[in-house]
Amino acid sequence: MSRKSKKYNETAKLVDRTKLYDVEEAMELLEKTHHVNFDETVEVHVRLGVDGRHADQQVRGAMVLPHGTGKEKKVLVFAKGPKATEAEQAGADFVGAEEMAQKIQGEGWFDFDVVIATPDMMRVVGKLGRLLGPKGLMPNPKSGTVTMDVAKAIEEVKAGKVEYRLDKSNIIHTAIGKTSFGTEKIGDNFKALMEAILKAKPAAARGQYFRSITVANTMGPGIKINPAKITLQ
Repeated sequence: MSRKSKKYNETAKLVDRTKLYDVEEAMELLEKTHHVNFDETVEVHVRLGVDGRHADQQVRGAMVLPHGTGKEKKVLVFAKGPKATEAEQAGADFVGAEEMAQKIQGEGWFDFDVVIATPDMMRVVGKLGRLLGPKGLMPNPKSGTVTMDVAKAIEEVKAGKVEYRLDKSNIIHTAIGKTSFGTEKIGDNFKALMEAILKAKPAAARGQYFRSITVANTMGPGIKINPAKITLQ
């Protein structure tokens, strides 16, 4: 087990591990526990009371954070003809078809953060499932990345769109911005994400939906938020 730095240990003392904080308190603690000299990513980890192994209890979606993520995302678009032109004009970083698939397969190229595809290109992209899937890069209609409206999809990604989906432990892990955003903007992004996850609650879900919610800076301690306080505004 790696030893924590002295600064980490000092900031960790600011957080009561036995306490469930209100959202506002947690946002203030994020600022206080920022102790490194770079702009950290603020992460949210949400454990849900569902069983993602069942199709009717899957929780997955995408939304644009009010203040973005603070990270410039590189977008790869699989499209041909007019749709490829549309993608280029909308600001896609890479646009192509079979040649892009070959580059991924043959060269192990992954210099992009999001993949968008027109429906007709899924026959090409589908063959990349084993490579893109484990990295969370596979386009999906539910997250708006398999679409004919490529310009809108690119615009949303560039504006700060985030995807949320359950992992095998029924936990959602998502970034909601940078520490430099300040407590108010991070708070806005957090509330918007929680609202989206709450609206995505499966009809088959039973009992407590939000089991635990933790926020943390990349290099900071986890801060637990009271799940009972998360409601639709």
